[in-house]
Amino acid sequence: MSTKKVLVVSAHPEPRSLNGALTSFAVEHLLAAGHEVRVSDLYAMKWKATVDADDFPDHTGAGPLDVLAAQERATLAGRLSADVAAEQEKVVWSDAVVLQFPMWWFSLPAILKGWVDRVFSNGFAFGVTVPPPYTEGAALGGRRALLSVAIGARESAFSARGAHGPLADVLFPVQHGVLWFTGMTPLEPFAVYGTVDLSPEAYAAARREYGRRLDGLFTDDPVPFRSLVDDYGRDMRLLPGAEAPGATGLGLHRRP
Repeated sequence: MSTKKVLVVSAHPEPRSLNGALTSFAVEHLLAAGHEVRVSDLYAMKWKATVDADDFPDHTGAGPLDVLAAQERATLAGRLSADVAAEQEKVVWSDAVVLQFPMWWFSLPAILKGWVDRVFSNGFAFGVTVPPPYTEGAALGGRRALLSVAIGARESAFSARGAHGPLADVLFPVQHGVLWFTGMTPLEPFAVYGTVDLSPEAYAAARREYGRRLDGLFTDDPVPFRSLVDDYGRDMRLLPGAEAPGATGLGLHRRP
């Protein structure tokens, strides 16, 4: 396999945690495979999670802050705050992005959501100046993406009949609404369940499986999300008759 560039974004306050260990493992495994790796450890970086006027050095405060408009102006003019610009440069550099995080309240930790909010700015990851979303040709197209998530609950709770619903549905806003929306190619997520009392044997098994998934980062089949151009009308609704037989809910947005 040819050398690829991988950005690993880690979001846990404790470097000695399971998430910290998985981050270190991913970096070591990818480097051993010959890839180039860069890491954004958000807590170690003291990453600012909130979007505010400080992101836009040219905002005078004379009028109200229109975030989308300010993001677009600053992005296109190369006038975003230095921390955001540095992270965007890492994304542009990468061939793949791995997001490592604990599932907190069925979503990303606030610091990681804040990384998305600030880094995936209007004019960079989406907007009228870039190709349409939900297509491989969208702004961040050509990059693969893998979610690696540590979950305290048991795996059965995230099954079709589980109390929390299928993991694919829980992560749909991230997989589809962040990654695929911006043109990135999401893979099926890697998850470690039951992390509250994970045994050494279970951790060893998780490492082996994670290694296999990292080996397939550039070869595994992606989640087959539908293209906005091919499968939806002008109202962004799925075209009549396009759904797979028996498909319901969020599964409608996967190709048969």
